[in-house]
Amino acid sequence: MTRVRDEHVLIPESDLEGVSVDTLAVRAGQIRTDQLEHSDAIFPTSSFVYGSAAQAAARFGGDEPGNIYSRFTNPSVQAFEARIAAMEGGERAVATASGMAAILSTCMALLQQGDHVVCSRGVFGTTNVLFQKFLAKFGVETTFVSLTDLDAWKAAVSDSTRLLFIETPSNPLSEVADMQALADLAHQHDALFVVDNCFCTPVLQRPFEFGADIVVHSATKYLDGQGRCIGGVVVGPNKLMDDVYGFLRSAGPTMSPFNAWVFHKGLETLPIRMRAHCENALELARWLEARPEVERVYYSGLESHPQHELAKKQQSGFGGVLAFQVRGGREAAWSVIDATQIISITANLGDVKTTITHPETTTHGRLSAEDKVSAGITENLIRVSVGIEAIDDLKADLARGLDALAR
Repeated sequence: MTRVRDEHVLIPESDLEGVSVDTLAVRAGQIRTDQLEHSDAIFPTSSFVYGSAAQAAARFGGDEPGNIYSRFTNPSVQAFEARIAAMEGGERAVATASGMAAILSTCMALLQQGDHVVCSRGVFGTTNVLFQKFLAKFGVETTFVSLTDLDAWKAAVSDSTRLLFIETPSNPLSEVADMQALADLAHQHDALFVVDNCFCTPVLQRPFEFGADIVVHSATKYLDGQGRCIGGVVVGPNKLMDDVYGFLRSAGPTMSPFNAWVFHKGLETLPIRMRAHCENALELARWLEARPEVERVYYSGLESHPQHELAKKQQSGFGGVLAFQVRGGREAAWSVIDATQIISITANLGDVKTTITHPETTTHGRLSAEDKVSAGITENLIRVSVGIEAIDDLKADLARGLDALAR
């Protein structure tokens, strides 16, 4: 590791060749000023000054590297981008204002009128709305298929298909896609394969190793891990990221320096947090599966999960999000949720605090009744993002409502 830097520069990635993702989470993307601070500096500025008019012209013209304006160049944002790119194993990352901005920026940069997208039904409800309602206004058609039905993917792909988009594991049913098979299918048709890696993060899953072209995240979730900031990021090869960056520079769905600094620091603890989430979630899933008030538990770490073996192949852990169906309808689900005293009733996920929500009326509430049925979003479904509290306390909290159902 180079010990001294005399300007605002990223420590070269060559210093970190061959290290594990745990070390990258702490050391990649470090930025030092001439003060040689140990903790990364934050750069809360809108613009940057130049030594001369000629230097300003050179930077604006692209003839000289350096910071210009924080809508598209800021050291705090660049440090976060460098760290998450290194962790994912991608060439470059582009940070955005939110996870949805990351998906939108990818689509606006790489799609055009007449293009076709194939998307899994098992995505965040707003992702569905973005494709189905808004991108359709600009002549981009989307076909939704089952995440796990490879034949359906093959049937949906056409000559105009430019992008295959998935979340794996899916939200909220923890379905797992065969990424290599979908990557091969995309590339056979000169299409791009995009993976939302929000649920696993690069600690548990690295989609580039299975053929993905682009990886997106809602940094709001596990990358922060403490529910403090909104942000997103797109990771991929330089050629594609040049286009994504070009859209961001012009349209402005930009990550703020402060949020980037928070995410950058959050990544330092991501590996240990993800392992704690996984441990708690697996134990809670097994406990729920044994409860008579529960019809079914959706968690890829369970041996009963239909893609359990595939998940073991692609993931080093099963994540912190699970869902379960209670016996009864919406009223029963709501009663279980309302009985909790420790768990937070909120639609966010990826927090160290356990959260609980009713997808049918929250995260997927804007979907049509038909789309909800297709995506498996039932009235008796509950999603839990398992935090890092004591597992016995989480069981006791959920037992309040489940015991009431039993009575």
